[in-house]
Amino acid sequence: MNIEREPRRRRWPAGLAILMVGLGSYAAWRHFAQAAPAPQAQAAPAAKVPVTFAQAAKSDYPVEVDGLGTVSPFKTVTVRSRVDGEITRVLFKQGQMVKQGDPLVEIDKRPYQAALDQAVAKKAQDEASLRNDQLNLQRFQNLAQKSFESQQAVDTQQALVDQVKAQIEGDDAAIANARTNLDYTTIKAPFTGRTGFRQIDPGNIVHAADQNGIVTIAQLQPIAVQFTEPQDLLPAIAKAFERGPAPVEALTSDGQTVLSRGTLAVIDNTVNQATGTISLKARFDNADNALWPGLSVDTRLLVDTLKQVLVVPEDAVQHGPSGLFAYVIGDDGKAVATPIQVSMSGNGRAVVRQGLTVGQKVVVSGQARLQNGAEVEARQLPSPDGKIADQAALPTGGDAGKAD
Repeated sequence: MNIEREPRRRRWPAGLAILMVGLGSYAAWRHFAQAAPAPQAQAAPAAKVPVTFAQAAKSDYPVEVDGLGTVSPFKTVTVRSRVDGEITRVLFKQGQMVKQGDPLVEIDKRPYQAALDQAVAKKAQDEASLRNDQLNLQRFQNLAQKSFESQQAVDTQQALVDQVKAQIEGDDAAIANARTNLDYTTIKAPFTGRTGFRQIDPGNIVHAADQNGIVTIAQLQPIAVQFTEPQDLLPAIAKAFERGPAPVEALTSDGQTVLSRGTLAVIDNTVNQATGTISLKARFDNADNALWPGLSVDTRLLVDTLKQVLVVPEDAVQHGPSGLFAYVIGDDGKAVATPIQVSMSGNGRAVVRQGLTVGQKVVVSGQARLQNGAEVEARQLPSPDGKIADQAALPTGGDAGKAD
């Protein structure tokens, strides 16, 4: 019995060793299988950024300065009576356009007509006296030649004739005064303009000393706009004024709509030291009455025109940490950030002094998604008439330069 059991005890250590070797091999396979790198996925090509571009081109650039102004009439008058009397007729309507010389109001003429008639009668009386005195003077002169009358009597009669002549001259002045007062009973428009609110009605008594007046008339054609500009711009404005009529535009307060076009008429002779501005006045024909006294407007004064300078849309100019730049689309269809220098900008355009050349394509919209060197899918900016160039889309790649 003891001899048979001894071999079975010796087979247990050998089986355990085989099991441990298998478990070790499996653990090693799992370790290297997990540590092995997974096959990499193929990188997808970067999407092209859609943008809109415009070409840098040479053109004339107007140098304009903006300001704030108020419309004011060139002439404003408060119509008053120059004689006393009762209003008999009102010949205008409130807010009516009247022409120079149009009758506005009639005052009772009767007292002034009577005064004129009296002055005319007085002159006729004095003229009759003059004729009689002149005849007496002639008689005295004839008698004095025959020594039948003294020279003193002749001189006295001559003085009487001269006195009556002076009275007649006074009569002429009285007639002119009476006729003027009679003319004043019809009040006429002093110039062409628009009437305001009427201050009187028929039956009212008016006096020459009244302060309220009858009606106010404002000249609307032409009309003025008074505005201010910074004193630093005075030399340029003065040169433009000396060269000839400097164009001025009057716009709505939002600066979007042109109401009227005129020319600079007056530059004030002093600078306002409190505000550092100079006052200007422009003249507008205002044929359509688009401008109204008291209206607040924006103004745009043309002070110079730069001839054939390099111009791009203002939206193409970007601000970066190092200054201004623009994305330029190259022949390879990639947008490159290019530093530029801008001398002036406004009204949607910018004058580029350095950094671009004629014909280069600059991005005007879509810059938010751009990075330097990014490929773009570009479309040309429509012209003001809504048309687009024949090659609307700019090809990318090696043939991009042929698209133009």
